[in-house]
Amino acid sequence: MQYFQALKEGQRRVAASREYLNKLTNNRAMPALALRDTKSSVWEPVGTEDHYAVVDESSGFVLTDTSGYIISLCDKDGFSKAIVQGITKEQRDQIVKEFQKDGIPEFKGKVILPV
Repeated sequence: MQYFQALKEGQRRVAASREYLNKLTNNRAMPALALRDTKSSVWEPVGTEDHYAVVDESSGFVLTDTSGYIISLCDKDGFSKAIVQGITKEQRDQIVKEFQKDGIPEFKGKVILPV
């Protein structure tokens, strides 16, 4: 796929994931990655599927924001499409319940966050 085609498609997927996450977080979601890193010259947009992940320091990340968790909507390979930072434990629990109610599966692997 050509770069601009992949980017446009990825941006559409990011926008949809961000819109959904905004509904759960009072419009606090930020866009993340539109393209997957394939370690080659092939451009691919992030996947269409949505999985949720809760990121904290036990996930192997050093969070500079000490105010809580990061919630990520990512594709099946862990590429984040939308994130929200500074989530408290209580907010996390409520958001996870909403994901479960909506049938969004949990991502169990390593989440790829924007740098």
